[in-house]
Amino acid sequence: MRSQAAGAAGSKPQIMVKRTGVSAGPPSGRTAALPLNEILVGDCRAELARLPAQSIDLVFADPPYNLQLAGSLSRPDQSLVDAVDEEWDKFSDFAAYDGFTREWLTAVRRVMKTDATLFVIGSYHNIFRVGTQLQDMGFWILNDIVWRKANPMPNFKGRRFTNAHETLIWAAKSPAAKRYTFNYEALKGGNEDCQVRSDWHLPICTGAERLKTLDGRKAHPTQKPESLLGRVMLSASQPGDVVLDPFFGTGTTGAVAKRLKRSFIGIERDAVYAEAARQRIAAVSSLPTEAVAAAPSRRSEPRVAFASVVEAGLIAPGTQLTDERRRHRAIVRADGTLAIQGIGPGGIVGSIHRMGALVQGLPACNGWTFWHFETRGELLPIDALRATIRAGLRHAAE
Repeated sequence: MRSQAAGAAGSKPQIMVKRTGVSAGPPSGRTAALPLNEILVGDCRAELARLPAQSIDLVFADPPYNLQLAGSLSRPDQSLVDAVDEEWDKFSDFAAYDGFTREWLTAVRRVMKTDATLFVIGSYHNIFRVGTQLQDMGFWILNDIVWRKANPMPNFKGRRFTNAHETLIWAAKSPAAKRYTFNYEALKGGNEDCQVRSDWHLPICTGAERLKTLDGRKAHPTQKPESLLGRVMLSASQPGDVVLDPFFGTGTTGAVAKRLKRSFIGIERDAVYAEAARQRIAAVSSLPTEAVAAAPSRRSEPRVAFASVVEAGLIAPGTQLTDERRRHRAIVRADGTLAIQGIGPGGIVGSIHRMGALVQGLPACNGWTFWHFETRGELLPIDALRATIRAGLRHAAE
C-alpha cells in the first residue's frame, strides 16, 4: 500500500513470499471491461483514467502519509527505528501533497458507482488534509473510525504521547448516496448483538502475516493487517462486489478480497511490490460461499403496514395488545391503528409506533417489537405477524 506518490521508487531487495494455500478462481458475473483480480502497475492517476466510469463498489485507499522524519530515530539501545524513507512518501511541501490528493481523489470519484463508498486511512500527518479535500470535492463523510492499535510502537524519546492509532474516514460519493452498503445487522450479530462502534481495537501487522525480504527485513514499511481490511469489507461490501485499492502495495486488500469472495482491482507503481502481491494473493484460498454469503437485512425487506396485517386476518380488530411486561395495553382497530383508553377524554388513537412512544413517555418507539399479542398462553411481538406477510411475499416472487 501507499506507493503511488510522485517520485521514482528506489531499488528493492527481492521479496520471498512464504504464505501457502490453494488458489481459487475469481468471482463470476462481473463485466469483462474491468481488469478484475488484476494488479495494474503504474501511477494510480493514469491507471484510474483507463477504468470505466461508475464501475467500483468500494474503495480502500492507503495513500502516502508524507511523514518523513527530519533525521534518524533511535531506540534507547541506540538501534535505528525502521522508519518510512521511501521516495513515494516524499513531497516538497503541503501544497504538493494537497495537489496529489485532489488528483487521485478526483480519479477515484469518477470510477465509483453512485452508491459506492470510500475508506481512506492516515495518521495525524495527513488525514486532516485528506478530509478537507474530501469535503471540498463533495464527498459525504459517514464516519471517522479510530484504529486503536493493540501493539503500537512506543515513543522512544518520551517527548510525546505514544502514537497508538490511525484514522479512517468513511465517505459516500455525495450526500445524495442513500443506498450505500452497510451490513448493520451482520456486524451487530457478530458483536454479541451490540452496535459496532467507530473505535476498532486491532493489532498491527506482525508475525507470519508480515511479508519479509530474503534478508529478513520488512517487505513494505506500512503493510496493513488483514483484520483491518476484513472489517472494512465485511462492513461495506457484499460477495462479488468490486473493491479498488489505488495504493496496493504488497496486496493486503487483494488477499482479503479473494478470501471473502470479493473481486479486486489493485494499482501499484512499484513492480517489486506488485510481484510480491501477486505471489501472496495466489496463495490465498477463498472461503466457502456459506461462510461469506450476505446476511439478510431488515432494511432490504419490503415495507409492510400494520393495516395489512389486520386486513390479512392475522390479527382481529378488538384484539388487546400489551408490552412484554404487561404494563401497557392497547386495542387493535379495524383501520390498523391502536386505541388506548384512559388518556384524555374518550382515549387516544394512533399508529403502533406513536402509541408505543406515548405510553412510555419517549420521543419514538418501534411498535413492531414493543407491542405483543397473546396466543396459546404465550406473548409474541406483532413483528412475528409482519414476518408472516413478508414470507408470503417472498414465496409469491419465487
